[in-house]
Amino acid sequence: MSALQDPRQTAPGSPRQDRSFALPAAIAAARRGVERLAQPWLAQLLLRIALAVPFWKSGILKWQGFLQLNDTAITLFTDEFRLHLPGGPYPFPAPALFAFLSGCGEVMFPVFLVLGLGTRFAAVGLLLMTCIIELTVPDGWPVHLTWAAMALAIAAWGPGRISLDHVLGDRRPRT
Repeated sequence: MSALQDPRQTAPGSPRQDRSFALPAAIAAARRGVERLAQPWLAQLLLRIALAVPFWKSGILKWQGFLQLNDTAITLFTDEFRLHLPGGPYPFPAPALFAFLSGCGEVMFPVFLVLGLGTRFAAVGLLLMTCIIELTVPDGWPVHLTWAAMALAIAAWGPGRISLDHVLGDRRPRT
């Protein structure tokens, strides 16, 4: 009689059977642990904060008072920043307007993201800003790609349970 046919080798509690169930049980336990840790609401909250921080830090430096851009912000768009398009680089058209809009977006969109208010729209706004930033600083594409991925994830799956949008009724789950 072979070992496969020997009932003593496959009986419950035998060393052979215990080993064959140990690995799947350990994998299942590890998966349950990861699922308990990686809650969707937590991932959505952290994505919102992670995307908001670099834009807030950049935007807050552009202001010297309420709706007053500092000279450095306008100088950047006038003298430093260029749009890297085919046949270019080209200067920004209306640099003062672009500096003002950039400063507003870099401050307002992160606030909306952190609060979870108008979250999907704020994420799309930051995605569009990321596209302009990529045209301005093309060598920064690894960071810009990360920002774009975070913005798309937020726009696709929403703000999560810890948000004002959720309180106001945006509870549609996305798959």
